[in-house]
Amino acid sequence: MRPRSVLALGLLAVLASCARAPAPVRFIADGRPEHLSDWHLLNVSGGRLAPNAGVLPYDLVTPLFSDYAHKLRTVWMPAAVSAKYSADKAFEFPVGTILSKTFYYPRASGDADAVLKTYDAEPGAPAAGLDLSRVRLVETRLLVRRAEGWTALPYVWNADQSEAELQRTGDEKALDLVDAQGHGQKFTYVVPNENQCASCHVTNLKSGEFAPLGPKARNLNRALAYTDGSENQIARWARAGFLAGVPAGELPRAADWRDEKTPIAERARTYLDVNCAHCHQTGGTAGNTSLRLDALGPADWSLGLCKPSVAAGKGTGDRIHDIVPGRPDDSILPFRLASTEGGVMMPELGRSTVHQEGVQLIRDWIAAMPGHCQNDAPMKD
Repeated sequence: MRPRSVLALGLLAVLASCARAPAPVRFIADGRPEHLSDWHLLNVSGGRLAPNAGVLPYDLVTPLFSDYAHKLRTVWMPAAVSAKYSADKAFEFPVGTILSKTFYYPRASGDADAVLKTYDAEPGAPAAGLDLSRVRLVETRLLVRRAEGWTALPYVWNADQSEAELQRTGDEKALDLVDAQGHGQKFTYVVPNENQCASCHVTNLKSGEFAPLGPKARNLNRALAYTDGSENQIARWARAGFLAGVPAGELPRAADWRDEKTPIAERARTYLDVNCAHCHQTGGTAGNTSLRLDALGPADWSLGLCKPSVAAGKGTGDRIHDIVPGRPDDSILPFRLASTEGGVMMPELGRSTVHQEGVQLIRDWIAAMPGHCQNDAPMKD
């Protein structure tokens, strides 16, 4: 082969390699791009969905329940800026930050709309990406930190899993949730619209402050299996330049709701913190109830102990108190968690099914509580 031909072939190989390289992440400072691919956060290639270069996957110690969906979470920031560490609140993210959360299910055999009711065998974000032959992508939600504040953008994946398109008014997907015994449960997966996103992420009604919910020190303080090895997530964020101001020493860590070696009170409080406290906190959308369900508050009346509910009628199931120690059947809290009926179910958004294991955790926690409410007869042995 002539030298010139060899050179030409080599040049073609380099060009082909460059053509296959994904474009870098694109921060779009205004507007609402129609396609998820416009951001170059996630790449669909070779039958896989994977984070782009510089996009960091992350996971939470205890995640929000969303109809048994699995989630691939990612964070990206432009060069030379970092989030500011906080010990108890969500980190303060700089302009240019993009947070993503992709909701997906392992596929069940047969019907294309049949998905598996499972949890990760090893909890943690799939840093190497998702095998699209084995999972069904449903939606990807973006939180984009622009100069004027956060923008929420819901993208819904198409049938062939090649692209996700913006659906500002939300969407619905009819799915069949199949358990380990092969029993199916048909339900409607609801993609929230932009206003519904705000109903959870506006953590202070008076100021209108819109904030991410999950990325807090206590929720991220756990190891994650990255493509280059396992590392504590807070340490990895700091090493990647995504987080500044991390103090030395031991950092706060939330309980894993599935870890039965952890005291049940810690697990239950963390579960309520992640699933309920974004509304049930001072200034939140349920702040008028005086029910405070964050994990850091006192275990007293404000947590619901012998607290009469502000709701009435079917919202209470004719029960009086949010929590009656030792009596889950008489407590409003597990009653509402176990419902899918409008006006009864809590949380009001984000699920169409009952989290059976989560409800059982809360029931077991209440059943183990000592004491009784003043106007209730004490439990008899």
